[in-house]
Amino acid sequence: MKPTILLVEDNEEMLEFIADDLSEKYDVKKAGSAQEGLNILKEQAIHLIVSDVMMDVMDGFALCKIVKTSLDYSHIPVILLTAKNSLQSKIEGLELGADAYIEKPYSPEYLHAQIANLLANRTKLKEYFAKSPLVHIKSIAHQKTDEVFLETLNNAIFSNLEDENLDVEKLAKILNMSKASLYRKIKAISDLSANELINLTRLKKAAELLAEGQYKIYEVSTIVGYSSQTNFGRNFLKQFGMTPTSYQNSKMAESKIKE
Repeated sequence: MKPTILLVEDNEEMLEFIADDLSEKYDVKKAGSAQEGLNILKEQAIHLIVSDVMMDVMDGFALCKIVKTSLDYSHIPVILLTAKNSLQSKIEGLELGADAYIEKPYSPEYLHAQIANLLANRTKLKEYFAKSPLVHIKSIAHQKTDEVFLETLNNAIFSNLEDENLDVEKLAKILNMSKASLYRKIKAISDLSANELINLTRLKKAAELLAEGQYKIYEVSTIVGYSSQTNFGRNFLKQFGMTPTSYQNSKMAESKIKE
């Protein structure tokens, strides 16, 4: 399945040229204005935005600011294209949260490389977070808006770990969000469903407790909301590639070496 890119450009000829160039690798959604781009964002799941800066009514800087300060869209990488090649313009774009800034006339190969690099880096960070027991959820945040959201989300799950039935519906009520909005945000920022993220948070807390070495494995299992130690061990092994016992032993061995 191709990643979906939102292309925002008010020059129709340039819009068609860039869209045609990107369409082989990506599913391109075209917008002839910033407002049209925002309307598409409300309806479509977008993986990356490429926007011209110099547009009428609302320019690319204003669009970038809206995207990067909105909880619904702040995780989406933004590449700004512009004929304004002054250093101040670049600084302004980057301060608003743009992930890359490309001057016109630009090399199509360079744009392709920037898009591929941004998408690949996001994927690597998500995979690293999911597979590394002690890596904090904030590691997948790229903007302050996302960082605050993930911190709040993490704390909400931590505060309800003992609830075996904690799910996206309960979590949405705790966070005062709609179930659909919470599900979309979690999926977009982590590539996980809400329930998968809840379970991963349980397992990461378990890894933290196991590393401290103060609890037996069955105690850790109960603390993080598992009624079955067998299920806990199976899930821990599947997620992190080692059993809780092996993980705890390795952490105890590391501690002795440091001593």
